[in-house]
Amino acid sequence: MSFRVDVDVTNPGQFFGCCGLLELASRFDADVTAQFERGGFTVTGLVDLSALLTRLTAAGLAQIDPDDSTASPIQIPPPFGLRLDWWKDNASGGRDLKVWAGSMQSIRIAQAMLGALRDPALHTPALFDVGQIVYDPAEPTKKVEPFYFDARRASNAHSLDIGFSPNDLDLTTTAFPATEVLCLIGLQRFRPSETGEARVFEYRTWSDPLPASIAALVVAGAVPMRGTRMYRFENWFRSGQRKHKAFRAAVPVAEGK
Repeated sequence: MSFRVDVDVTNPGQFFGCCGLLELASRFDADVTAQFERGGFTVTGLVDLSALLTRLTAAGLAQIDPDDSTASPIQIPPPFGLRLDWWKDNASGGRDLKVWAGSMQSIRIAQAMLGALRDPALHTPALFDVGQIVYDPAEPTKKVEPFYFDARRASNAHSLDIGFSPNDLDLTTTAFPATEVLCLIGLQRFRPSETGEARVFEYRTWSDPLPASIAALVVAGAVPMRGTRMYRFENWFRSGQRKHKAFRAAVPVAEGK
């Protein structure tokens, strides 16, 4: 059994969203493998995409620190049993990948993006390309802006590009919820490598079927293998205050450059 999703590997949010799918699938089938193919990502094992997303939305997300709604670790309860706290990890660079700041409530954003995955329209190979305005499940009339993991959000996000600040005007625009929440999950295990340049990172795709444990090492460049391709992206300041960030589109680079 296998499923395939469409992916633009130059969009870091989609790439790490695929890694998130592999992470979730591996918690149901220890033998699950995955690989990148032309324009797609295939997961092979005893798992189905729609069933996986249904179980994820049913499990929900729990805020671990009740006094910290902006950066509390997040728990995905059983059957997943996964703790998300990479943005607090300074030792291996997780904190440098954090895109939200200030009053942005990470748990609220994550729960809203996850809630959107209940829509069957996202249970298809095109889940990363389904855009919509996302609402707060706890307050359905209130709209929620995403993390900005999706590189499509980074384009023209800065006030210098569009002539005004969307943040200052509280504007709400289309988000891609699958990309946002699955990227949040994927970054727990799968990390890009540092380049020596501030906020610039590299990740690698792989073309052979790999389990999550090995694939995570390949992504970071810790295990070289044939059939990989490397991409470089910036966690870019998208506001003049240099607090809020966004993942910009990645560019392919040759190994060693």
